[in-house]
Amino acid sequence: MYRRLMLLALLALLVAPLAACGKKGQPSAPSDQPNTFPRAYPRD
Repeated sequence: MYRRLMLLALLALLVAPLAACGKKGQPSAPSDQPNTFPRAYPRD
């Protein structure tokens, strides 16, 4: 039982970071709004 729980925890730790890698490129504005990316910080 303890071994199965440890294996499940290890598997979760290995899979969780991979789930965050599915992002699609740079941010883009919706089609009805002007594109302001990238912009300097702080904005004047």
